[in-house]
Amino acid sequence: MAEAEAEIARLIREYRDKTGKLLAIGTVESATGGRIADRITNVPGSSDYFRGSIVSYSDDLKSAIVGVKKATLDRYGAVSQQTALEMAQAGKSLLGVDICISDTGIAGPAGAAPGKPLGLFYLGLVANDEGRTQKYIFPGDREENKRAAAEAALNMLKRYLLAQLKESEKAA
Repeated sequence: MAEAEAEIARLIREYRDKTGKLLAIGTVESATGGRIADRITNVPGSSDYFRGSIVSYSDDLKSAIVGVKKATLDRYGAVSQQTALEMAQAGKSLLGVDICISDTGIAGPAGAAPGKPLGLFYLGLVANDEGRTQKYIFPGDREENKRAAAEAALNMLKRYLLAQLKESEKAA
């Protein structure tokens, strides 16, 4: 099976060929530390559709640079569905992209809190006026959890692109 990032490149180009629109992608990452962007940019020609990434590891940057509401961080915490969604929403605007994916999580080995175990990640995806999140709890060590979160984010993007491609075929 093809790597997720290669499949994403193929789907974006196929979507462009069917609709005439080349979708632009960006990421706002926290716990993955830029791994999602790294994977996307491993594909030759990714500069055609990948605009950039913001790695906002600290809460201060999530708020001051990315635009996550301080009230969201205070009420739900940095590792939450709400924060992941706000990261993707703000990133879409800041990066000027059609689709933005985000992650926030507890990679380990420390950082767990009541109701927030090690390996907990929230992924966000915003496109058009639509946003979605997914929750994961990965069982690995720090490295494995970061890798698994990046893979899950790429698969989330791939599923979204597949759905868009099917929609474009119905509209044609």
